[in-house]
Amino acid sequence: MEYSKLVSVTGLPGLFELLSSKADGGVVKSLEDKSTKFVSTRVHNFSHLESIEVFTTADNVNLVDIFKAMTDSSEKMPDEKDAAAIKKYFEKVYPTMDFDRVYASDMKKMVKWLGILQANNVVIELSDNPDMEGTATENKPKVVEQKAAAVKAAPPKKINMPRKMS
Repeated sequence: MEYSKLVSVTGLPGLFELLSSKADGGVVKSLEDKSTKFVSTRVHNFSHLESIEVFTTADNVNLVDIFKAMTDSSEKMPDEKDAAAIKKYFEKVYPTMDFDRVYASDMKKMVKWLGILQANNVVIELSDNPDMEGTATENKPKVVEQKAAAVKAAPPKKINMPRKMS
């Protein structure tokens, strides 16, 4: 299971793997109970875990950075129901987090989500496809040159405008 396919769905607890998407929703599989269901975008919103950022006192950081700090820390994971213990945990694990803008409920989700990810043996890393990036940058100048040559070679077109009838 890839981290890049994981989503959070508003109104539904836990994390989901996005199996397929359509214009009106998506088919998701729960990482907790392994159930599969269709979720409508009319009722719910999807948030890819890769796109979630966390406020810090400097620049915002991706959720992956927080998860890595949590897994690298020697601090014991707090109970996800104890808001005070969770805040103290994050003050030690990620002290630059902006605690005025990151709510206790968000910190609880991070603790719960990390537990779900670890239980499902998900490798927590951002997707990075160097083949796609290199190909796009190599082909781009060629495409631009081809288009420019086609524009120069094409003769100007005559446009026939309809005449006004009196």
